[in-house]
Amino acid sequence: MKIKAAVFRDDSGVPSIEELDLTGPGPGEVLVRITATGVCHTDLKSAGAGSPVPKPTVLGHEGAGIVEEVGAGVSKVAPGDPVVMTFDSCGACPSCRDAQPSYCHNTNHFVSSRPQSEYYLKADGELVHGDFFSQSSFATHAIGTERSVVKVRDDAPLEQLGPLGCGVQTGAGAVLNEFKMKPGQTLAVFGSGTLGLSAIMAARISGAARVIAIDRHAHRLELAAELGADDTILAGNEPIDEQVLDLTGGGVDFTLDTTSVPEVMSQAIQVLAPRGTCAFVTGAWDGSPLPVPIRHLVGGGRIIRGIGEGGSNPDVFIPRLVDFFMDGRLPIDRLSTKYAFEDIAQAFHDSHEGDTIKPLLMMG
Repeated sequence: MKIKAAVFRDDSGVPSIEELDLTGPGPGEVLVRITATGVCHTDLKSAGAGSPVPKPTVLGHEGAGIVEEVGAGVSKVAPGDPVVMTFDSCGACPSCRDAQPSYCHNTNHFVSSRPQSEYYLKADGELVHGDFFSQSSFATHAIGTERSVVKVRDDAPLEQLGPLGCGVQTGAGAVLNEFKMKPGQTLAVFGSGTLGLSAIMAARISGAARVIAIDRHAHRLELAAELGADDTILAGNEPIDEQVLDLTGGGVDFTLDTTSVPEVMSQAIQVLAPRGTCAFVTGAWDGSPLPVPIRHLVGGGRIIRGIGEGGSNPDVFIPRLVDFFMDGRLPIDRLSTKYAFEDIAQAFHDSHEGDTIKPLLMMG
């Protein structure tokens, strides 16, 4: 079938809207007509130099839309179902068997794992790489697997739900699934983009006693305060670690770094209270080393860990997030700005500059 897609052909990060031929769905796969797709910073990084993603390629991994066709063996969804697209997993490794698919042993989100991926997308016979995060949803249509699509309630505004498949899921899941924050506990969030703001909203849902937001953009901190942060710290003034320690009188129970900047990550470790946990949800692709203060960790029983995709089991967690959104406890629409699909380059620019928190590309 013929579709329109944003094709990234080089490392400039600027795509062209092209007509492509899409094949499928094959066995176990699902064809989705995309309603809207969120733009994530992983898309921005994947579009540029140093990315592990082969080019030409179609990116996009926060798609939401309507199922148009299912391949042989698919029973979880049917044509006409509204779905959120998310990451894929094998379903058979130890993590998947333990209902922890975000830590799947056998999935590479950046390189196609489809058995017939060479036949997936073509432009006048030329291969265009697809299957980015098992969707490549910067397109009018995308193919996922049965495990990478989640049916959602009919009354939810589908155009707002795509970010639940990655950014919101990652930030909120870190708090709800992995930290399992309890009432009375404290959290400091480094970076107030989609991941950080989702974590802040989730901390409020959890009954956190104190939430501290740190960012270098004043307008993002204003929104963080509106969404539940008790304190905000504008980066670039006094040392962040000293400010957090002064506010808390000894540190916080949890810290979440969303920046992948080694200097900031180190501060997230330093402000932990004894027995506190620091989590990283993204990392620098250049492999920048992070000095680890072993004495600080050992002396206070502090923990450093990584969290992938919010530790989510999407079939369970994404519908839960939709319910939080619909009852007003997770107002993700406050994060988003809508763009026409043809304005994807502007959406990328605004996201990179920090002017927009979560661009949504509208396909219709």
